[in-house]
Amino acid sequence: MMRYLSSFILALTALTHGAWAVTYPLPSEGSRLVGEPLTITIAPGNTQPLEYYAAQYGQGLSNILEANPGVDPFLPAGGTTLIIPQQIILPDTVRQGIVVNVAEMRLYYYPPGGDTVEVLPIGIGQAGRETPRNWVTKIERKKEGPSWTPTANTRREYAREGRELPAFVPPGVDNPMGLYAIYIGKLYAIHGTNANFGIGLRVSQGCIRLRNDDIEWLFNQVREGERVQIIDQPVKIALESDGSRWIEVHEPLSRNRAEFESNKKVPLPMAQTLQKMAAELTVDADTFNEALTRRSGMPVRVDNQNAVLNPL
Repeated sequence: MMRYLSSFILALTALTHGAWAVTYPLPSEGSRLVGEPLTITIAPGNTQPLEYYAAQYGQGLSNILEANPGVDPFLPAGGTTLIIPQQIILPDTVRQGIVVNVAEMRLYYYPPGGDTVEVLPIGIGQAGRETPRNWVTKIERKKEGPSWTPTANTRREYAREGRELPAFVPPGVDNPMGLYAIYIGKLYAIHGTNANFGIGLRVSQGCIRLRNDDIEWLFNQVREGERVQIIDQPVKIALESDGSRWIEVHEPLSRNRAEFESNKKVPLPMAQTLQKMAAELTVDADTFNEALTRRSGMPVRVDNQNAVLNPL
């Protein structure tokens, strides 16, 4: 069902840059928790799909669905309360250039010499056409008005679905790469789209897709040669200086087609740091285990001194 969601994105927000990016002041080194959760209520008589609200608050569809299980993605009812997951834990990696965490479908941009991080929701590669993981590369070049030459495999996939795909798609509004492309490595790009859906979903041929306002803003900020890192961290932790302990758990990406098509949950990677946190005497085991089970995509405080779950 997720692959067929459609949307109508309308610019009604006052987020920074005239785009959908969410800006966070960088915390001190060693701290990773930023932002605060936000709760909104959908107005009576709503006619907008959930994607509309995701775009309005700088989120991907998967981020909103993780935080609000059971909400109707096609037409959420008026009066529905939505949690907007704007509190996040920064990924455990260097704060430099572009960092893409495919597991949470977010792109982090650390401007050179700046004291902020810009967070953008993304769409990633389909199962079987994966976006690379655990990869460090750089911006090779930028192109306004990119063209697209689909691979033979891509054209065959379209043909099996009864769709004809041309061998070459010129620049323009009908190009699936949108109006801006940032090429990373030799084979992949961060680019826009010609369709108003797919952010927070596995929909691309392996590239990283952004909403059009987001890619235009990012295109104008980054420079050729800047560092790009792609990671896969479905579980992030924060050990804050005030003694609080937090975890943020996302649904891991399926590792193969069978997992992708299964209704069973993909197992969480129990990294050494997570195992160490679970063994700490200050961690509340019930809260910790509930967070691992719930997978809300939001930071959960797990230390037993005032340990609480964010509201569901």
